[in-house]
Amino acid sequence: MEFKRVKVEFKVVGIKGRGAFENLSIEIPKLAKQLISRSDEIQNHLGIEIALFEPKKSSDHHEGEYYVGLKVKDSLIEVPYGMDFIEIAHDYVSTRGKISNIGNLHSQLLRWTEEQGHTRNFESYIVETYHPVEEGEEEVQIYLPIFS
Repeated sequence: MEFKRVKVEFKVVGIKGRGAFENLSIEIPKLAKQLISRSDEIQNHLGIEIALFEPKKSSDHHEGEYYVGLKVKDSLIEVPYGMDFIEIAHDYVSTRGKISNIGNLHSQLLRWTEEQGHTRNFESYIVETYHPVEEGEEEVQIYLPIFS
């Protein structure tokens, strides 16, 4: 697994959801299907699926908001009904791997972040981008926000 620190800007058009952290693995794919069925409404999209998650801040933080969207090339003048345009730029630590290994990817990235002395930014969204692979399983790129 490769880990790195990066500064990235994301421009996203997406649908907002809210739910229990323990149910996100079920809720997010459902919302993603709705979004994909409406992808032709989103101008300038790059065909890259993305999810933004509110970080779980403590053990008594049970629900959070999230967005499921598509990356777009430029800011939009018109955003489709029921969707939002989000533009964020932060410092992140990042890794990429198979989607079936997503829990381990998050755990390893958190461990590496601490080992490198980075401080997580719990006020910014965790970002995941999803990438089909020609032969094999879809991959996920994880971006955990950190302070500069």
